[in-house]
Amino acid sequence: MSDIKIKITDRDGVLHEVDAPTDMNMNLMEVVRSYELAPEGTIGICGGMAMCASCQCYVKSDHELPAKSDDEEAMLAEAFNVRENSRLGCQLHISEDMDGLEVELAPEEL
Repeated sequence: MSDIKIKITDRDGVLHEVDAPTDMNMNLMEVVRSYELAPEGTIGICGGMAMCASCQCYVKSDHELPAKSDDEEAMLAEAFNVRENSRLGCQLHISEDMDGLEVELAPEEL
């Protein structure tokens, strides 16, 4: 197993290219938290259970990602700032297929 590269634009518009491990069963929200790309307490509030949308992001690249679960669809239906390309970072588990993925963190919901 190896690391992949992911490009993440934070909520201030700053682009970060990070290494994400494919062998630790991490999700995108956990990668964002591990690199401290969002202030503590503003992302992953529910602990990655698809219950808060604090990890919502916009997928900017054309990667084939797993389909949204019913829970993810339901949470995005209630979230703010939702776009066609919105996904919950906690529901995107890091895999080798995601190498080069580009995402932008959605604005923090107030």
